[in-house]
Formats: sequence, C-alpha cells, structure tokens
Amino acid sequence: MNKLVENANITIDKLVPGGQGIATLEDGKKAFFWNVLPGETVEEYEIFKKKTKYIEAVATKISNNSPHRIPTRDNIALSTSPWQIMDYTYELDQKLALLKESFRQENLNCPATQVQTDGKQWFYRNKMEYSLYWDIAEECIKLAFHQRGTHRKVPIKSSSLEIPTIYEKALTIINDLNTRGEEAYKYQSLLLRANQKGEVSGGLYENGKPHPTFKNLTDTILGHEYSYSPNGFFQINLPVYEMALREIKDYITTDNVLDLYAGVGTIGLSVARDKNLTLVEINKDAFAELERNCMRARRELGIVGAWRSHGEPVGAAPATAGGRDRYPTSQDSSGPQNGPSQKRQLRSVLSKSEEALDFIQPDQTVIVDPLRAGCDIKLLEKFLEVTPEKIIYLSCNPSTQARDLRILAEKYKIEKITPFNFVPRTPHLENLAILSVL
Repeated sequence: MNKLVENANITIDKLVPGGQGIATLEDGKKAFFWNVLPGETVEEYEIFKKKTKYIEAVATKISNNSPHRIPTRDNIALSTSPWQIMDYTYELDQKLALLKESFRQENLNCPATQVQTDGKQWFYRNKMEYSLYWDIAEECIKLAFHQRGTHRKVPIKSSSLEIPTIYEKALTIINDLNTRGEEAYKYQSLLLRANQKGEVSGGLYENGKPHPTFKNLTDTILGHEYSYSPNGFFQINLPVYEMALREIKDYITTDNVLDLYAGVGTIGLSVARDKNLTLVEINKDAFAELERNCMRARRELGIVGAWRSHGEPVGAAPATAGGRDRYPTSQDSSGPQNGPSQKRQLRSVLSKSEEALDFIQPDQTVIVDPLRAGCDIKLLEKFLEVTPEKIIYLSCNPSTQARDLRILAEKYKIEKITPFNFVPRTPHLENLAILSVL
C-alpha cells in the first residue's frame, strides 16, 4: 500500500527529463512528482518509491494551478500519457528546454530552436498493449492499464492515443471473451497494432504460453513498402517518423552508407537505397523482417544478387580475395542488370553493431538509432579512430545521446540538431543530431 501524505506545502521547481516535477522536501530529500507543473503547490501526495535521498510520488491534491494546466481527456492519462495535464504549446516548449538542459549538462551547445511536430496530439499510436481487469461488481473483463507506481489496474473509460481501429478491435475482443465466460487471470495482455490504413493485427498473450505469431502488417514509408510483425519493433508514429527521415535524407553526402541498429530497415532503406547500403541488426526476429524488406528493395532496384550474413552473427566484414567479397554482390551476380544497379550493393548483416566495427569506413555516412542506453563505447571509439565523413544519430533518449556526442566532440562538430515529437502528450522526445568530421 502506497503511503499517503496530507497537509503538505511543496512548491514544484521545474520538470525533469523523466517527465516529473522536482521539488525539495523539508528534510532535504528530492521529490519527483507526477501530475504537477512548475510553480504549482502539492498539498497531498501518495509515495510509491522511497529511497535514501529521494522519493517518487503522485500528487493527489494541488493548489496554485499553473496557467498551462488543462483537463485530461482520459481517466488513464497518468498511466499512458502523463503530459495530458498541460497545453500542447507548453509541452513543446518544455521538451525543447529539457533537451537543451541535457546538452548543457555535457557542456554542449544545442542549436535547436523548436520541436518538430505534425500538430496531431491524439490518435497517432499504431500500437497498444492493454492489461485485462476483472470487474467484480459487473462480473466481466475490462480493458485496463496499471496505475503509475502501483500494481493496481485502472479500467479504461476512454483512450485517446491509439489509432481508433485499435481500441475498437480491443473492445470487440473483450466482448467476445465475456460472451464466452472467460476470466481475466488467464491472460497476460492484449497487444494490437494497426497500419496507416487502419488494418489491425495482434491478439491475446496467454499466461504460461509462448507468444503467438500474428499476421504481418505492411505500411508505406516515403513511398516504399515495409512488412513488419505487430509484436516486433516498428515506429509508433509514422507521419512524424517520415518528417525525420526526410531530414536524414537531406544530410546523406556519401555514396557509401552504413545503417547500425537497423531494426527492420526502415531508416536505411527509406533514405539510402540508391546508395551502397549496409544494414546491421542483432535481433533475429527483426533481422528476418529486415531481410524480407531488403529482398523487396532488391527486386525494385533490379539487384539480382546481394551479400548478406546468411543468418549467422558476424563480428567483422567478409573476408576478401582479389579485392572482391567472398559473398555475392550485385557485381558478382549473373543475369541481366540495369543502369546504376550494376554497381550498387545492398547488404544485410546479423550482428551487434558494436561488433561489426570493420564495416565502418572513412568515406561513409553512418546512421545510428540505438536503444535508450545509447551507443556502446566500443562503437564510439571506432568512430573516433576511423572518422567516417558523417554520423547521423537519431535517439529516443537525448540524455544518453548528449553523453555520446560529448565523446565524439573530440573529432566531430554538431552540424544540426532537430527534435521531433514522436509521442505527444508524454515526456518522450526523439532527437536527430547531424555530425560532421572536423
């Protein structure tokens, strides 16, 4: 049971990168609060984490409301989108300020002037995973999310983030479970994904059973079609993702492009399929999707053969003999070839990015889109050693990105910073950094 503190009088100083408001308690501890804005006063709060030097809590009663506070649309906003409490212009301003603060902490200048957005605040998510809740009073299953900071589940009354067909499909599935007299405890969750046409795939995860394989979806990104699994990795806001990809494409200055942490290949294949392109991914499920997307691209480009890692992890580029790769490339392939595809290479590699270091070359544009932890130090050191001409770094965590850019500043300058609001009404920000060798 979380501890409720009443009769408090705590003023919120500012927002922090995690999305909470920060304040200092009378005993000197730092307090991180959800459901607050700068300048507001917390009169009552519920502690859900208590450490020696700080607490984390949810404000349950506030006064001195910020002029930027607005009513939330959804009863489950604190669980899914805690920045529903502020107006959208203020959200964008706060995200830019937090980005600049992350860079300042690493002694870096952040030249960004605004957060890029398509203006759509609601119904943008193409993926949602719901919990199931047993309503004792009504004796039926309901969709739910976990209440932030607890194991309690909150039944959903409305949900405004996902593409509407996802929520409609979820309600249909729950109604079917209730018609059959099913019980919630049998199921871990309900995962659904929709493409931009509104077609939905996915389903229930049952407790104690392997996750099922769902029907693949397809989407078009910058005019190119991609296949992906509903329960695999794929960007959740494709219109804003396309905005970022157009920016990336404008800064590719070499004929040789390396796409690290490639996932299913949507960055490299969207912006550099007209180049000599190598894509590196370690997750086997994502790599299988990457291979399918590469094969489609090869057919479109008229590339008859192309080097690949044959599904086995590699730690280095392929051995060569007489200046030629031992594996087939488009140059080695028999059969007719047309135009530029005669010299084009499209290679897919199953490997950790930090173990595929021999693919990094000086005459290269390298694209990185790592997980929240940022780039491995081995990879950063290789960049400093080889100094590829351009590094394009897309990050879902500006704090770790700024840390990595500080390391790369030894031999690289920041040419441009462009933040994108991939996940409106949440604290999350995607940031694009363009680096040029000094």
